[in-house]
Amino acid sequence: MKYKIKNKQNNSAHCLVCGLKNQFSLRTKFYEIDNKVLVGVTQGLNEHQSYPGRMHGGIISALLDETIGRAVQIGAPDLWGVTGELNIRFKKPVPLSEPLKIVGKITKDSSRTFEGAGFIEDIEGNILAAGTATYIKMNADKISQDALDADNWFLEKSPMPNDIEIKNLAYFDTLI
Repeated sequence: MKYKIKNKQNNSAHCLVCGLKNQFSLRTKFYEIDNKVLVGVTQGLNEHQSYPGRMHGGIISALLDETIGRAVQIGAPDLWGVTGELNIRFKKPVPLSEPLKIVGKITKDSSRTFEGAGFIEDIEGNILAAGTATYIKMNADKISQDALDADNWFLEKSPMPNDIEIKNLAYFDTLI
């Protein structure tokens, strides 16, 4: 099913997942859709492989961690999540040769922490990996000595699509 994109989130300069100035980055673009769901769009490089043609489990984990953790920024762009716990289920091999969608959502929110869930789906709609995580809420100045400024945290200027197809959004209904 197609969902209207409401907002595009910032990219960083050097992040492994979203960095645009890091030659080894996945250069993931993040889009907010209805129901406070965040969708990342990316495709792996050969540098992200474990076995030939397959994405490394650590990279898969990083994609899910980043996407679930960024969901807290929907409606609160200055709030960040610091990972406390991350659990991943690897269901099928994640290919390097095709676009992927990483979908994340907050499932429990409190004043200091939040929990979330997410999955990676391929272009055919197969869920390749899924995860849950717990985060501590923090402002950026508490996380890093370096300020977030226009040189290292910015809205990438490529055109934003109007909508995006997600085939497994009902996955979140199974977590209740």
